[in-house]
Amino acid sequence: MRSLLIDIDGVLTVSWRPLPGAVEALRLLRRGGGALRLVTNTTSRTRAAIAETLTGAGFDIGLDEIITAPAATAAYLRRHHPGARCLLLNSGDIAADLAGVELVDDSPDVVVLGGAGPEFDYAALNRVFDFVQRGAAFVAMHRSLRWRTDEGLKLDTGAFLAGIERAADREAVVVGKPSAEFFASALHSLGATPADALMVGDDVESDVLAAQRHGLTGVLVRTGKFTQASLDHASGTPDHVLDSFADLPALLGR
Repeated sequence: MRSLLIDIDGVLTVSWRPLPGAVEALRLLRRGGGALRLVTNTTSRTRAAIAETLTGAGFDIGLDEIITAPAATAAYLRRHHPGARCLLLNSGDIAADLAGVELVDDSPDVVVLGGAGPEFDYAALNRVFDFVQRGAAFVAMHRSLRWRTDEGLKLDTGAFLAGIERAADREAVVVGKPSAEFFASALHSLGATPADALMVGDDVESDVLAAQRHGLTGVLVRTGKFTQASLDHASGTPDHVLDSFADLPALLGR
């Protein structure tokens, strides 16, 4: 495997603190000479903030090696909805990664759902529903159902997105994982083909099986949002299942 796609939250860190062995494992992978990208649906921080946090935690990573759902969403909006008025519902300030996108508070052409948090209250979700049913284009950065913090699992955007889609009888365009466009963009940045690449994640559906459907090798780790129930009821079988990211160098060595 010449190219690695690696999720961040739940794989390298939880609540932005390194998981045991993750820093050293990434250092070993660097020594092996493979190229990598960190691919994340994280919507609470900009790429620059993520790079600063990871570097401060000891990870050897550069800004240009991080691909986020907000950055992918901005590229999608610039390409498919140039000049559109966009209403964003998101927890966290990611404006720096939305260059070229006009953000508004009312009368949007496009409604964009980012990551869930306290901002996803009834009034905000009902406004989104109202705009979508009136005809605004509907875009979501991801449809992850949950994510793990140091306080346990928390609900994420997918739990709310499914309800809005059903109520409005509209399906959102999802730009982050598990979309084909997101994986293709990450591989393009590496100059890699799916057959050359491996995806490591803690979400069996959005990270691992989605990558496998696009021709990559999938590796599921039993950290982060992983649960045995999610694996038992998954729509397919991961190529590999590891206890943690720390075990990846040994797997590649074999």
